[in-house]
Amino acid sequence: MGKNPQTAGRLRPVDLARGHGLSTQAVRNYEAAGILPAADRTPHGYRTYAPLHALALAAFLALVPGHGHGTAASIMRAVNRGDQEEAFRLVDESHAQLLEDRRTLRAVERALGDLGPDGVPAPDGSAGAGGMFVGPLAGKLGIRPATLRKWERAGLVSPGRDPRTGYRVYSEADVRDAGLAHQLRRGGYGLDQIAPLIARLRAAGGPEPLATALRDWHARLAARGRAMLAGAAELDAYLRHGQDGP
Repeated sequence: MGKNPQTAGRLRPVDLARGHGLSTQAVRNYEAAGILPAADRTPHGYRTYAPLHALALAAFLALVPGHGHGTAASIMRAVNRGDQEEAFRLVDESHAQLLEDRRTLRAVERALGDLGPDGVPAPDGSAGAGGMFVGPLAGKLGIRPATLRKWERAGLVSPGRDPRTGYRVYSEADVRDAGLAHQLRRGGYGLDQIAPLIARLRAAGGPEPLATALRDWHARLAARGRAMLAGAAELDAYLRHGQDGP
């Protein structure tokens, strides 16, 4: 959008900041980062903002809860340099990620629904049919092998060893547990939260220990979706005001 073209309704940095509970330094930082359009200057060099800047700040702050700070900042920078196509692409990517997270949640629920006593790992952790080595399993989950070894130290998985090579081998139950751990990590849960859930799941042979976590995950995704709607409304208001001009 470039430099603010408006000539009326000037705002001081403190006026812009107070409306959102921010410091004037935060407003200046947002401008320096390209999140806000460049401010006008008085003959004495003081910054002056306009209603367009207030709309930009409102749009950014509304985008953060649904898209995250980094993506929200990138969206605003793209808009402010006139690259709306890039801004919309970033918005689309966030929505695609939210959809993928919903799909993975449903996959976890389906996996849990299929669990039973036969799905509990054998006490010796030996690999059976369908066992996987660390590299292929890490590739399947889209993580590093070192992450699987970290999960092993945290008690999330208990791979056996190939008798010929000594390499870790993950049984079908280990693969299941690694998949569940991966989904829960994406849902925002720490290893210290996941480990007892998987341990109880193994002991109980059913999905009950994860019921509360899954309900919370549903709520988080719903909140993100709602936040994205709110952010879209504020971004649209900013875009329309910038296009309309003074």
